[in-house]
Order: sequence, then C-alpha cells, then structure tokens
Amino acid sequence: NNEHPISMENHGSVALVTMNRPDAYNALNRALSQAIVATFTKIAADPSVHAVVLTGAGKAFCAGVDLKELTANPGVLKNGGMGTNSPMVRALRECGKPIIGAINGPAVTGGFELALACDFLYAAEGARFADTHARVGLLPGWGLSQKLGRLIGINRAREASLTGNFIDAETAMTWGLVNKVCSPETLIENSLATAQQIAESNPQTISAMRSLMNDGDLLSLGEALELEGARGIAYLEQADFSQMENRLQALKSRSKKS
Repeated sequence: NNEHPISMENHGSVALVTMNRPDAYNALNRALSQAIVATFTKIAADPSVHAVVLTGAGKAFCAGVDLKELTANPGVLKNGGMGTNSPMVRALRECGKPIIGAINGPAVTGGFELALACDFLYAAEGARFADTHARVGLLPGWGLSQKLGRLIGINRAREASLTGNFIDAETAMTWGLVNKVCSPETLIENSLATAQQIAESNPQTISAMRSLMNDGDLLSLGEALELEGARGIAYLEQADFSQMENRLQALKSRSKKS
C-alpha cells in the first residue's frame, strides 16, 4: 500500500519501523524518503522509544533510489538530497536512539547506504548487499564510499564497489559488515530481542554512548580518546548516582539468569 510507505509498531520501548513498498522492493522514491525522515524525527522526539529496528516489507530490504522516479526527475537527488547532511541520513544519525538494521533481503546501492546508516546490522540468511553505483553511472552520496572500507577493509570495499558484485550474508558477517545471520523466520524476533536489551539501560546514557562512538569514529584515535575523556568527565558531573545501586542490582540479577 503506497499510501503508507512506512509502518511503525511499538514493542515496549522499541520501535519496529518497516519500509512498505514491497512491490517496488522498497525502492526509495520521494514519498518513502520523506516518510523515513518524518518517522525518525518523530522517534527522536518520543521519550518512550529507546531503540529502533529498521526493516523492509516483502522480499527486499531496499533496492536503492527509485530509478523510475530518478530518470523522470534527475533533480530528485539534488537540493540537499545527497551528502552527509541529506535529510534521510541526518534523520537516522540525529535520531539519538540506537538503530538495528534487520536486513531481510537485498540491500542494494542506496539501500546499502541506508543499511550503513544504522548502528549495526542483523541479516536473514538470504540477504545480500551490493553497491551498483558505478554500473548505473552514479557516485555514492550517503556515505558508502567512506563507511564500507572502514567496516570491511578498503580492498574488499574497492572490489565490491568497482565490480558491483553481491556480498552474501555469511560473507558479510565474516567481514564484519553484519553482526548476526538469522533464519528469515527469526530475524525480526532476534533484532527486537537485542533492541530490548539495549532499551533496558538508561536512555540518556545509551544516547550519549552512541554519539560518543559515532563522533569518535570520525576522528583519529588520539583525538577520539581526548573526546572520550572530555565527555566522560562532563557526564560524570551530571550522573545520577542515586540510581546506580539499583542498576548494579539489576545487572547482578541479569548475570545470574544468563
């Protein structure tokens, strides 16, 4: 149903966000892109949501930019649609809540870039990743050319982007692109379970930790360590120690269960 290009379900303090253009393999047309921005902007402002799972309806995670729309209107990616400050990439980055990408099927080109905008990925056994920018005559604009090499190594990233060949889920996990490979039937269940574990912690601390890791990833190790020191001290000064004993007790009881 293209009238509702995205659906969102609340599972406790976790939001399950599903791209809902299955007939178009969840290709990113203007309506879906705008719905992603609106949904993640809403999540950012909702204190009841502590973590997010992003997936696709049907057989694909996301087939990338809708080439029919792009061909009809080449300006669709201009005017702020590309680059690290594109509304869609920025909405995920500035969401403030950890985002698990549940890759249920192919994640191709712009869809691969959308996956890389998540904090980490779980994949179904049949999921695949491909960067076909070069084959269609485009360059990445949402971070893939820089992020992929940092995750899987620059030589593997070069081969993937210059050939356009697919990376299967098992290879993606071996290379460090994917954290876990699940059966298609258990992908969402596993993703939600991990998101629930994240959501058990203090949401302000989780948000600060996510920002610290993401911001530090853009710096040299020396600069990142300085950033950690500065933010760690600042956070310590406003930490609520009255709740720390309760958290330690919860942690101990969780350790006993596991």
